Amino acid sequence: MIPLSEHVCFKTYAVSRYITGLYKLYLDAISLTYPQYLVMTVLWEYGEMSIGKIGEHLHLDNGTLTPLLKRMEKNGLLIRTRSSADERVVLINLTKNGIEIQDKAKHIPEAVQDCMKLSDEVKAQLMASLDEILSTQSVSEI
Repeated sequence: MIPLSEHVCFKTYAVSRYITGLYKLYLDAISLTYPQYLVMTVLWEYGEMSIGKIGEHLHLDNGTLTPLLKRMEKNGLLIRTRSSADERVVLINLTKNGIEIQDKAKHIPEAVQDCMKLSDEVKAQLMASLDEILSTQSVSEI
């Protein structure tokens, strides 16, 4: 039996919980959950997009995203509209409030990285390893 400390899945899970906890310290101040922050980050970077495209960026399916997006719409962060070109497609846009929160959130990634005390070299190695793992997966496989 492999000891728990040698399971890649456990170490990844533990690190994920640690990092998410660091984000929570900053996200509470702007009333966002971590999943909401991820959605906002994609929309701040790319602007209007479909639920499917957001899902591709976040490695989440529509069934997971839809309730999250509905709560965010209720909280005044975004607007969901049907595409005029294809009614099956739901487009997501930020509201004025959603756009304004970006200024309050700009410092968060750097602040979290500072808390983790990662050198730029270690961060680059870690990101490359994680990208390699993610490149072999698709949303439908997760």
